[in-house]
Amino acid sequence: LCGNVVVWKPANTQVYSAQMFMRIMKEAGLPDGVINLIYVDGPSLGKVCFSHRDFAGVHFTGSTGVFNTMWDTIGKNMSKYRTYPRIVGETGGKDFVVAHRSADPAVVATALLRGAFEFQGQKCSAASRAYIPSNIAEAVKSKMQADMKSFRMGTVEDFSNFINAVIDEKSFDKIASYIDRAKADQDIWAGGTYDKTEGYFISPTVIETKDPGYVTMCEEIFGPVLTVYVYPENEFEKILETVDNTSPYALTGSIISTDRAAIELATVRLRNAAGNFYINDKPTGAVVGQQPFGGARGSGTNDKAGSILNLYRWLSARTIKETFNPPVDYGYPFLQEK
Repeated sequence: LCGNVVVWKPANTQVYSAQMFMRIMKEAGLPDGVINLIYVDGPSLGKVCFSHRDFAGVHFTGSTGVFNTMWDTIGKNMSKYRTYPRIVGETGGKDFVVAHRSADPAVVATALLRGAFEFQGQKCSAASRAYIPSNIAEAVKSKMQADMKSFRMGTVEDFSNFINAVIDEKSFDKIASYIDRAKADQDIWAGGTYDKTEGYFISPTVIETKDPGYVTMCEEIFGPVLTVYVYPENEFEKILETVDNTSPYALTGSIISTDRAAIELATVRLRNAAGNFYINDKPTGAVVGQQPFGGARGSGTNDKAGSILNLYRWLSARTIKETFNPPVDYGYPFLQEK
Protein backbone atom coordinates (compact mmCIF):
# COMPACT_ATOMS: atom_id res chain seq x y z
CA LEU A 1 0.00 0.00 0.00
CA CYS A 2 2.86 2.38 0.74
CA GLY A 3 5.11 1.40 -2.15
CA ASN A 4 7.56 -0.80 -0.24
CA VAL A 5 8.67 -4.29 -1.19
CA VAL A 6 8.30 -6.87 1.57
CA VAL A 7 9.92 -10.09 2.73
CA TRP A 8 7.19 -12.08 4.48
CA LYS A 9 8.05 -14.94 6.84
CA PRO A 10 4.92 -16.58 8.26
CA ALA A 11 4.88 -18.66 11.42
CA ASN A 12 5.54 -22.35 10.83
CA THR A 13 1.97 -23.12 11.89
CA GLN A 14 0.54 -20.70 9.33
CA VAL A 15 2.36 -21.56 6.10
CA TYR A 16 -0.65 -23.01 4.27
CA SER A 17 -2.90 -20.00 4.76
CA ALA A 18 -0.01 -17.71 3.80
CA GLN A 19 0.53 -19.64 0.60
CA MET A 20 -3.17 -19.50 -0.24
CA PHE A 21 -3.19 -15.74 0.36
CA MET A 22 -0.30 -15.31 -2.08
CA ARG A 23 -2.09 -17.36 -4.72
CA ILE A 24 -5.13 -15.12 -4.40
CA MET A 25 -3.01 -11.97 -4.59
CA LYS A 26 -1.23 -13.18 -7.73
CA GLU A 27 -4.55 -14.00 -9.38
CA ALA A 28 -5.63 -10.46 -8.53
CA GLY A 29 -2.58 -9.06 -10.36
CA LEU A 30 0.11 -8.60 -7.71
CA PRO A 31 3.46 -8.20 -9.54
CA ASP A 32 6.30 -10.57 -8.73
CA GLY A 33 8.78 -9.28 -6.18
CA VAL A 34 6.45 -6.99 -4.25
CA ILE A 35 5.60 -9.49 -1.51
CA ASN A 36 8.25 -12.18 -1.20
CA LEU A 37 6.93 -15.12 0.82
CA ILE A 38 9.69 -17.30 2.22
CA TYR A 39 9.71 -20.41 4.40
CA VAL A 40 12.65 -20.27 6.79
CA ASP A 41 13.28 -20.23 10.52
CA GLY A 42 13.38 -16.88 12.26
CA PRO A 43 17.09 -16.77 13.18
CA SER A 44 18.11 -17.55 9.58
CA LEU A 45 15.93 -14.73 8.29
CA GLY A 46 17.23 -12.31 10.88
CA LYS A 47 20.84 -13.12 10.12
CA VAL A 48 20.36 -12.04 6.50
CA CYS A 49 17.86 -9.20 6.79
CA PHE A 50 19.10 -7.49 9.94
CA SER A 51 22.65 -7.22 8.59
CA HIS A 52 21.71 -5.86 5.13
CA ARG A 53 22.44 -2.21 4.39
CA ASP A 54 19.02 -1.72 2.79
CA PHE A 55 17.06 -3.09 5.75
CA ALA A 56 14.44 -0.39 6.36
CA GLY A 57 11.99 -1.83 8.86
CA VAL A 58 10.28 -4.80 10.45
CA HIS A 59 6.65 -5.40 11.34
CA PHE A 60 6.63 -8.28 13.81
CA THR A 61 3.81 -10.24 15.40
CA GLY A 62 4.88 -12.76 18.01
CA SER A 63 6.29 -13.14 21.49
CA THR A 64 7.67 -10.29 23.56
CA GLY A 65 10.93 -12.16 24.13
CA VAL A 66 11.62 -12.67 20.43
CA PHE A 67 10.78 -9.04 19.68
CA ASN A 68 13.20 -7.88 22.38
CA THR A 69 15.94 -9.99 20.80
CA MET A 70 15.20 -8.57 17.36
CA TRP A 71 15.32 -5.00 18.66
CA ASP A 72 18.65 -5.70 20.37
CA THR A 73 20.12 -7.17 17.17
CA ILE A 74 18.95 -4.22 15.08
CA GLY A 75 20.44 -1.78 17.58
CA LYS A 76 23.83 -3.45 17.38
CA ASN A 77 23.76 -3.27 13.57
CA MET A 78 22.86 0.41 13.25
CA SER A 79 26.16 1.34 11.61
CA LYS A 80 25.36 -0.98 8.68
CA TYR A 81 22.09 0.64 7.62
CA ARG A 82 21.45 3.46 5.17
CA THR A 83 18.62 4.79 7.33
CA TYR A 84 17.11 4.26 10.75
CA PRO A 85 14.83 1.20 10.48
CA ARG A 86 11.19 1.43 11.45
CA ILE A 87 10.44 -1.15 14.15
CA VAL A 88 6.84 -2.15 14.82
CA GLY A 89 5.89 -4.96 17.17
CA GLU A 90 2.64 -6.61 18.19
CA THR A 91 3.58 -8.96 20.98
CA GLY A 92 2.06 -10.51 24.09
CA GLY A 93 -0.97 -9.79 26.21
CA LYS A 94 -2.50 -10.64 29.56
CA ASP A 95 -5.88 -9.16 28.93
CA PHE A 96 -8.31 -8.37 31.70
CA VAL A 97 -11.97 -7.93 32.52
CA VAL A 98 -12.85 -5.84 35.57
CA ALA A 99 -16.40 -5.99 36.85
CA HIS A 100 -17.83 -3.30 39.13
CA ARG A 101 -20.33 -4.12 41.87
CA SER A 102 -23.06 -2.53 39.70
CA ALA A 103 -22.45 -4.96 36.83
CA ASP A 104 -25.07 -7.40 35.57
CA PRO A 105 -23.74 -10.92 36.33
CA ALA A 106 -25.07 -12.27 33.02
CA VAL A 107 -23.22 -9.56 31.09
CA VAL A 108 -20.01 -10.31 32.98
CA ALA A 109 -20.28 -14.07 32.46
CA THR A 110 -20.99 -13.72 28.75
CA ALA A 111 -18.09 -11.32 28.23
CA LEU A 112 -15.79 -13.79 29.96
CA LEU A 113 -17.02 -16.85 28.07
CA ARG A 114 -16.74 -15.18 24.69
CA GLY A 115 -13.62 -13.20 25.47
CA ALA A 116 -11.67 -16.08 26.99
CA PHE A 117 -12.76 -19.08 24.94
CA GLU A 118 -13.51 -17.98 21.38
CA PHE A 119 -10.72 -19.32 19.17
CA GLN A 120 -9.63 -21.35 22.21
CA GLY A 121 -8.11 -18.21 23.71
CA GLN A 122 -5.48 -18.32 20.98
CA LYS A 123 -5.49 -14.63 20.15
CA CYS A 124 -3.49 -11.91 21.79
CA SER A 125 -6.61 -10.03 22.89
CA ALA A 126 -8.30 -12.97 24.65
CA ALA A 127 -9.48 -12.45 28.22
CA SER A 128 -7.09 -14.22 30.54
CA ARG A 129 -7.67 -12.63 33.96
CA ALA A 130 -10.85 -11.39 35.57
CA TYR A 131 -11.61 -9.36 38.68
CA ILE A 132 -15.10 -9.98 40.04
CA PRO A 133 -16.64 -8.16 43.04
CA SER A 134 -17.79 -10.34 45.90
CA ASN A 135 -21.45 -9.30 45.65
CA ILE A 136 -21.94 -10.84 42.18
CA ALA A 137 -19.24 -13.55 42.18
CA GLU A 138 -21.57 -16.48 42.86
CA ALA A 139 -24.05 -15.38 40.21
CA VAL A 140 -21.27 -15.00 37.65
CA LYS A 141 -19.88 -18.40 38.58
CA SER A 142 -23.26 -20.12 38.28
CA LYS A 143 -23.98 -18.53 34.89
CA MET A 144 -20.57 -19.50 33.53
CA GLN A 145 -20.80 -23.08 34.76
CA ALA A 146 -24.28 -23.52 33.31
CA ASP A 147 -23.33 -22.09 29.93
CA MET A 148 -20.09 -24.06 29.70
CA LYS A 149 -22.01 -27.31 30.02
CA SER A 150 -23.53 -26.57 26.62
CA PHE A 151 -20.18 -25.88 24.90
CA ARG A 152 -19.57 -28.20 21.95
CA MET A 153 -16.00 -29.19 21.18
CA GLY A 154 -14.76 -30.63 17.90
CA THR A 155 -13.53 -29.94 14.40
CA VAL A 156 -13.54 -26.44 12.91
CA GLU A 157 -15.42 -27.88 9.94
CA ASP A 158 -18.54 -28.09 12.10
CA PHE A 159 -19.61 -24.51 12.77
CA SER A 160 -21.79 -25.59 15.69
CA ASN A 161 -18.64 -26.35 17.71
CA PHE A 162 -17.76 -23.48 20.01
CA ILE A 163 -14.41 -25.01 21.01
CA ASN A 164 -11.81 -26.46 18.66
CA ALA A 165 -8.30 -27.84 19.05
CA VAL A 166 -5.34 -25.65 19.96
CA ILE A 167 -2.82 -25.07 17.22
CA ASP A 168 -0.06 -27.62 17.93
CA GLU A 169 1.46 -29.98 20.48
CA LYS A 170 3.90 -27.41 21.85
CA SER A 171 1.02 -25.09 22.67
CA PHE A 172 -1.02 -27.98 24.09
CA ASP A 173 1.76 -29.04 26.45
CA LYS A 174 2.36 -25.48 27.66
CA ILE A 175 -1.33 -24.89 28.42
CA ALA A 176 -1.68 -28.29 30.10
CA SER A 177 1.26 -27.51 32.40
CA TYR A 178 -0.46 -24.35 33.66
CA ILE A 179 -3.68 -26.28 34.25
CA ASP A 180 -1.86 -29.01 36.18
CA ARG A 181 -0.18 -26.43 38.37
CA ALA A 182 -3.47 -24.70 39.12
CA LYS A 183 -5.25 -27.98 39.91
CA ALA A 184 -2.65 -28.64 42.58
CA ASP A 185 -3.16 -25.45 44.58
CA GLN A 186 -6.15 -23.45 43.27
CA ASP A 187 -9.91 -23.88 42.91
CA ILE A 188 -11.26 -24.92 39.49
CA TRP A 189 -14.68 -23.56 38.54
CA ALA A 190 -14.87 -25.52 35.31
CA GLY A 191 -12.77 -27.58 32.92
CA GLY A 192 -9.28 -28.68 33.86
CA THR A 193 -9.10 -31.61 31.43
CA TYR A 194 -7.27 -32.13 28.14
CA ASP A 195 -6.66 -34.86 25.56
CA LYS A 196 -4.29 -35.16 22.61
CA THR A 197 -5.04 -38.70 21.47
CA GLU A 198 -6.68 -37.24 18.36
CA GLY A 199 -6.13 -33.54 17.96
CA TYR A 200 -4.97 -31.15 20.69
CA PHE A 201 -8.13 -30.55 22.67
CA ILE A 202 -8.25 -28.65 25.96
CA SER A 203 -11.50 -28.08 27.79
CA PRO A 204 -12.12 -24.42 28.63
CA THR A 205 -10.80 -23.96 32.15
CA VAL A 206 -11.74 -21.37 34.76
CA ILE A 207 -9.46 -21.05 37.78
CA GLU A 208 -10.30 -19.12 40.94
CA THR A 209 -7.32 -17.81 42.86
CA LYS A 210 -7.06 -16.11 46.23
CA ASP A 211 -3.81 -14.46 45.13
CA PRO A 212 -4.09 -11.64 42.54
CA GLY A 213 -0.40 -12.16 41.80
CA TYR A 214 -0.76 -15.89 41.05
CA VAL A 215 1.18 -17.09 38.02
CA THR A 216 -1.87 -17.53 35.79
CA MET A 217 -2.88 -13.93 36.55
CA CYS A 218 0.48 -12.62 35.34
CA GLU A 219 1.92 -14.82 32.59
CA GLU A 220 0.62 -15.16 29.05
CA ILE A 221 -0.79 -18.65 28.43
CA PHE A 222 -2.40 -18.25 25.00
CA GLY A 223 -5.05 -20.88 25.48
CA PRO A 224 -8.54 -21.54 26.89
CA VAL A 225 -7.61 -20.73 30.48
CA LEU A 226 -9.18 -17.90 32.49
CA THR A 227 -8.23 -17.02 36.05
CA VAL A 228 -10.70 -15.20 38.31
CA TYR A 229 -9.92 -13.19 41.42
CA VAL A 230 -12.86 -12.25 43.65
CA TYR A 231 -12.25 -8.91 45.36
CA PRO A 232 -14.18 -7.17 48.16
CA GLU A 233 -16.97 -5.24 46.47
CA ASN A 234 -16.04 -1.96 48.20
CA GLU A 235 -12.41 -2.03 47.03
CA PHE A 236 -12.91 -1.03 43.40
CA GLU A 237 -10.23 1.66 43.34
CA LYS A 238 -7.74 -0.67 44.98
CA ILE A 239 -8.40 -3.42 42.44
CA LEU A 240 -7.84 -0.99 39.57
CA GLU A 241 -4.34 -0.40 40.92
CA THR A 242 -3.82 -4.16 41.11
CA VAL A 243 -4.94 -4.61 37.51
CA ASP A 244 -2.54 -1.91 36.34
CA ASN A 245 0.46 -3.36 38.15
CA THR A 246 -0.01 -7.13 37.86
CA SER A 247 1.11 -7.80 34.30
CA PRO A 248 3.93 -6.42 32.12
CA TYR A 249 1.53 -6.30 29.16
CA ALA A 250 -0.94 -3.61 28.10
CA LEU A 251 -2.94 -4.84 25.13
CA THR A 252 -6.69 -5.09 25.83
CA GLY A 253 -9.02 -4.82 28.78
CA SER A 254 -12.65 -4.30 29.74
CA ILE A 255 -14.68 -2.58 32.41
CA ILE A 256 -18.21 -3.85 33.02
CA SER A 257 -20.46 -1.56 35.02
CA THR A 258 -23.73 0.35 34.98
CA ASP A 259 -22.21 3.10 37.12
CA ARG A 260 -20.93 5.89 34.84
CA ALA A 261 -18.61 7.27 37.52
CA ALA A 262 -16.99 3.84 37.93
CA ILE A 263 -16.58 3.54 34.17
CA GLU A 264 -14.90 6.94 33.95
CA LEU A 265 -12.64 6.12 36.88
CA ALA A 266 -11.53 2.83 35.33
CA THR A 267 -10.98 4.46 31.95
CA VAL A 268 -8.58 6.97 33.51
CA ARG A 269 -6.83 4.68 36.00
CA LEU A 270 -6.27 1.94 33.40
CA ARG A 271 -5.19 4.27 30.57
CA ASN A 272 -1.73 2.68 30.47
CA ALA A 273 -2.94 -0.89 31.05
CA ALA A 274 -4.71 -1.45 27.72
CA GLY A 275 -4.21 0.02 24.26
CA ASN A 276 -7.70 -1.18 23.35
CA PHE A 277 -10.18 -0.59 26.16
CA TYR A 278 -13.74 -1.89 26.08
CA ILE A 279 -16.74 -0.73 28.09
CA ASN A 280 -19.44 -3.31 28.84
CA ASP A 281 -18.05 -5.77 26.31
CA LYS A 282 -15.47 -8.52 25.97
CA PRO A 283 -11.87 -7.34 25.36
CA THR A 284 -11.70 -8.88 21.88
CA GLY A 285 -13.07 -8.36 18.40
CA ALA A 286 -11.46 -5.16 17.10
CA VAL A 287 -12.55 -4.74 13.48
CA VAL A 288 -9.65 -4.14 11.09
CA GLY A 289 -10.00 -0.78 9.40
CA GLN A 290 -12.50 0.48 11.97
CA GLN A 291 -10.93 0.01 15.39
CA PRO A 292 -7.14 0.60 15.46
CA PHE A 293 -5.51 -2.23 17.41
CA GLY A 294 -2.40 -2.41 19.55
CA GLY A 295 -0.92 -1.88 23.00
CA ALA A 296 2.22 -0.63 24.70
CA ARG A 297 4.42 -1.84 27.56
CA GLY A 298 5.29 -5.49 26.91
CA SER A 299 2.55 -5.76 24.28
CA GLY A 300 4.42 -3.85 21.60
CA THR A 301 4.93 -0.45 20.04
CA ASN A 302 1.21 0.43 19.90
CA ASP A 303 1.32 1.46 16.25
CA LYS A 304 -2.32 0.48 15.80
CA ALA A 305 -2.51 -2.23 13.16
CA GLY A 306 -5.42 -2.06 10.76
CA SER A 307 -5.44 1.73 10.66
CA ILE A 308 -3.88 4.62 8.80
CA LEU A 309 -1.73 5.26 11.88
CA ASN A 310 0.18 2.07 11.12
CA LEU A 311 0.56 2.93 7.44
CA TYR A 312 2.28 6.21 8.34
CA ARG A 313 5.11 4.16 9.87
CA TRP A 314 5.98 2.89 6.40
CA LEU A 315 6.17 6.28 4.71
CA SER A 316 9.16 8.60 4.58
CA ALA A 317 7.78 12.11 4.45
CA ARG A 318 9.37 14.66 2.15
CA THR A 319 8.66 18.39 2.16
CA ILE A 320 9.20 20.41 -1.04
CA LYS A 321 9.17 24.18 -1.23
CA GLU A 322 9.29 26.18 -4.46
CA THR A 323 9.80 29.96 -4.46
CA PHE A 324 8.38 31.84 -7.46
CA ASN A 325 9.87 35.24 -6.64
CA PRO A 326 13.31 34.51 -5.17
CA PRO A 327 15.14 37.31 -3.33
CA VAL A 328 18.26 38.91 -4.82
CA ASP A 329 19.44 40.81 -1.74
CA TYR A 330 20.48 39.22 1.53
CA GLY A 331 19.20 42.14 3.53
CA TYR A 332 15.91 41.98 5.35
CA PRO A 333 13.76 45.09 5.82
CA PHE A 334 14.50 45.22 9.55
CA LEU A 335 18.23 45.57 8.75
CA GLN A 336 17.74 48.80 6.81
CA GLU A 337 18.87 52.03 8.47
CA LYS A 338 16.15 54.30 9.73
